Amino acid sequence: MGIFTRFADIINSNISALLDKAEDPEKMVRLIIQEMEDTLVEVRSTSAKVLAEKKELIRRIGKLEEQVADWQSKAELALTKDREDLAKAALIEKQKIAATVDTLSKELDVVDEHIARLKDEVVQLQEKLADARARQKSIIMRKQTASSRLEVKKQLDSSKIDTAMMKFEQYERRIENIEAEVEAYELGSKKNKLDDEFAALKADDAVSDELAALKAKMKGKDSAAN
Repeated sequence: MGIFTRFADIINSNISALLDKAEDPEKMVRLIIQEMEDTLVEVRSTSAKVLAEKKELIRRIGKLEEQVADWQSKAELALTKDREDLAKAALIEKQKIAATVDTLSKELDVVDEHIARLKDEVVQLQEKLADARARQKSIIMRKQTASSRLEVKKQLDSSKIDTAMMKFEQYERRIENIEAEVEAYELGSKKNKLDDEFAALKADDAVSDELAALKAKMKGKDSAAN
């Protein structure tokens, strides 16, 4: 059994309401379109049959109207021959056939009304079908976009991201430790160099003092010798 059990169900249905209630709107709209297309084929087939029925009614009515005219002529001919009995019989046959024509004419009116309704309903169904197809494209695009966004959200919310960020932080801390060791070595090197410079200054002072003392001693010896 399809979504729609009768043609009127499709014509009167609210596609938006159906999609709002559907667990899978994309699947629902495909089913709706398929049901509409199948129904459209059936309605067109029915319309073809009704049109054929109309043509047959028109053909039968035409033949009966010819018979009515023929019996009318026969009744007139009988009167010209003073055969009132035959004229009366002809008129009776004419009335019978005319009654059948009247019945068939009423059937033809009903068929015309049926055809008019079918045409109107086909137009409505085609409009519904066009709307459903447009919505199908929109729904597919929206689903693809939503699925992509959901996948991104899942990735962002997953523990993998947190683990990756923790690894980044660990790597950063390692790099910071290495940089700190390098700075420590550089500070140690600067301190040793500075100590060496001060030691050199002290050594220079000692040598200068000793040199001055030696000069004074030598000068004292020269004075004693003179």
